[in-house]
Amino acid sequence: MPLPGFPKIKTPKIESVLSIIDTASGAIDKGLDLIDKVGNKFDKLGISDTPSATPPRVAESQKEEPKTEPPASSPHQSGEEIATACVPCALGHFSTSAGLLNEAVRFKREGISSNEILDRIAKCLQEQNALERVDLAPEMLQNTTPWEKGLVEEALQQSRALRHKLERIKSIDELEQVAADAASYYRELNREWYKGRFSHLGKEKVEAIEKRLSSEANAEAK
Repeated sequence: MPLPGFPKIKTPKIESVLSIIDTASGAIDKGLDLIDKVGNKFDKLGISDTPSATPPRVAESQKEEPKTEPPASSPHQSGEEIATACVPCALGHFSTSAGLLNEAVRFKREGISSNEILDRIAKCLQEQNALERVDLAPEMLQNTTPWEKGLVEEALQQSRALRHKLERIKSIDELEQVAADAASYYRELNREWYKGRFSHLGKEKVEAIEKRLSSEANAEAK
């Protein structure tokens, strides 16, 4: 039995195919020309969608000089400032310790083993340790001015004595005595230092120092 015949497919003539290809090619060329024209217009306007290999040259007058921050001032850069470095720190630590010990005495009815008392004693020890090992370290004492040196050395001895008393404290009576001694020495050191400042520095320098210390304290508080 003969197989059914396939339908005859009409093939286009080669001339028609070539004509179609030529038409498409012409359209593509026109499209590319249009793209080039648009690109040229953007280039004239200084607009480009691709980064330039070489960045536009900046005029020398438009170049900004690199900004340099002024070096941070240290409280130990000059003799006048060094005179305010050690003793004020000692005053701050003794003031804090005296206040903590006075607060601790308020809890004396709870006994020497009260957490309120023990926690405040621990904070006092931290204050005095920081004073002795940082603010009154040997290198700080070497830079101290002559009129201040005696106050600094005395503050260091008093700090050690206070710390040893707190480390060996055993009763409320001892706590009350240590608190009274700390408050008394703080007042004495404060008076002596202020008197020394006015007699050795003069009014203008004292006011400048007070202003600087106040600004530093405000900055630390923030």
